[in-house]
Amino acid sequence: MPAPMTHYSRYAVYYAPEPGPFAEFTAQWLGWDATAGAVLDHPQVPGLPLPVAEITATPRKYGFHGTLKPPFRLTGSRAALEADLTALAATLAPAEMPGLALTRLGSFLALTPEGDTTGLARIAAQTVRALDPHRAAPGEDELARRRKANLSPAQEENLLRWGYPYVMEDFRFHLTLTGRLPRAQAEATMAALAPVLEPLAPRPFRMDALCLFGEDEAGRFHLLHRYALTG
Repeated sequence: MPAPMTHYSRYAVYYAPEPGPFAEFTAQWLGWDATAGAVLDHPQVPGLPLPVAEITATPRKYGFHGTLKPPFRLTGSRAALEADLTALAATLAPAEMPGLALTRLGSFLALTPEGDTTGLARIAAQTVRALDPHRAAPGEDELARRRKANLSPAQEENLLRWGYPYVMEDFRFHLTLTGRLPRAQAEATMAALAPVLEPLAPRPFRMDALCLFGEDEAGRFHLLHRYALTG
């Protein structure tokens, strides 16, 4: 059943792993279990260049996830959003890829899907498009903050049309594991984390559900409901 109708300041649609060792470790790694709504002790990972709490400070509040529709303020009711999510999930078929690879994306580490991601990109694009009527337009402060990233013309167009630069053709699915790190620290973190994380990562990797998340008053995101893809 969906979570109670608690007030959340923003909503998002993410991928989140099913319960199991992978979900347990990644929640502990970040120090926040979005499913249970609980702060967790970080795991002991030998060889890290910094404490886990420092490495994961930036992504912690979001919980372990891959973004499909980025966080947005809701226009209308949560019940209407949930009804449209239910209907959307019934039209989408799951996407399967060989696995997830530990990757350095610029200055942070993430897990990224291996193989053909066409099906995954299709799910993300349809999710952004179908749920956009529920998204309140961003304010000028948010637009200005996004534009500090030196957006391309296509990303600027996405920002104005969809409220976020990195959607549609500029979408790249990833599961964030760290905040920004200098290159040497990022590489040292990857070397320490890989032997612990890679055996837990799913093979194959399946995108088979849309997960509705909500942001609480403290800025932490909670997994509210999982909608299986049955199309």
